[in-house]
Amino acid sequence: MGIDRLKTYREKRDFGITSEPAGGKASSGSQIFVVQKHNARRLHYDLRLEVNGVLKSWAVPKGPSTNPQDKRLAIETEDHPLEYASFEGVIPEGQYGAGTVIVWDIGFYENVTEKNGQAVPMTEALKSGHIALLLAGKKLKGGYALTRTKQGWILIKMKDELADSRDILQAEPRSVQSGMTIEEREKI
Repeated sequence: MGIDRLKTYREKRDFGITSEPAGGKASSGSQIFVVQKHNARRLHYDLRLEVNGVLKSWAVPKGPSTNPQDKRLAIETEDHPLEYASFEGVIPEGQYGAGTVIVWDIGFYENVTEKNGQAVPMTEALKSGHIALLLAGKKLKGGYALTRTKQGWILIKMKDELADSRDILQAEPRSVQSGMTIEEREKI
């Protein structure tokens, strides 16, 4: 039997209490990405990329930016199931990650990582600590880079025609799935 990439995820949760998905779907058939706004102990954003049947995940405390001048810390977390990409709800007190989650952005990505002019597969890019992506989301579009440092990963918007200096987090606070803000979702 293969490696259970969701073992850590499942060990941290009681699915009799939380409405988070337990997982089981093997692939979406494409390369999806999602950014979830998560009001847990501290408000943060979770970037998730579909890789080998799971969502590779990073907590981004200050959230993604469309401004190439901004370097955002991205702390790698446990892999999540593909079904998590559409999860919105309130994780109950006492559960790992307790708090409200909305789908802030969702779309598809293309791995454009290269080394010496050759394409680098996503699993190799993850291991080497540098990933170049083209995002095609409802909010985030264009080139982004994830680079591993001693402090964690750094998420940066690449300089391209889709770069924008506005604060996209303030300008577009609503879920692309439900249309709600995190505060409105908390009240349900």
